Amino acid sequence: MAASVAGPEIERLIQLLARLPGLGPRSARRAALHLIKKREALMTPLAGALQVAIERIQVCRTCGNIDTQNPCTVCTDPRRDPSTIVVVADVADLWALERANATNGRYHVLGATLSPLDGVGPQDLTIDALVARAHESQVSEIVLALNATVDGQTTAHYITDLLQDANVKVTRLAHGVPVGGELDYLDEGTLSAAMRQRTLF
Repeated sequence: MAASVAGPEIERLIQLLARLPGLGPRSARRAALHLIKKREALMTPLAGALQVAIERIQVCRTCGNIDTQNPCTVCTDPRRDPSTIVVVADVADLWALERANATNGRYHVLGATLSPLDGVGPQDLTIDALVARAHESQVSEIVLALNATVDGQTTAHYITDLLQDANVKVTRLAHGVPVGGELDYLDEGTLSAAMRQRTLF
């Protein structure tokens, strides 16, 4: 076992940083060392920002986004189209769509996708709240922006079945050849999905 080169406080900082996605033990050690060297410029403001986040961040009661206000900034934006609800599995997906400026609709975060192997069932997701929102008079389209995985597609089919009696159009994201993609490098599933969903040129 390697000998400890720093006190327990520093080792704890490294261990906590190593829990972040994309950071292993080595990169966590480098990040901790950088923070320690730049205590005044980085560590103190970071500690303050983390404390504010702990105190103020909450889950939006309408869509499931995280923000410092409730309902969130997206839900209260009057420029948003209330007739479209984009369903995503996670807040990270919502943020990705916002970065791409891909939609002007509102969102609904499920919290995950159905996954029997992982013990995630319908009761673990916010599907009931989505169905209730789909029955609101101003909503005309539900966009299922879920991953093209088995769990994502299973969730999409489950939701579609529940929305049969709602007066809404249910759509999903297109699947197929990505922008800039070369056919030779794509897997067979992507190619066949692209061929099935071909559109007029």
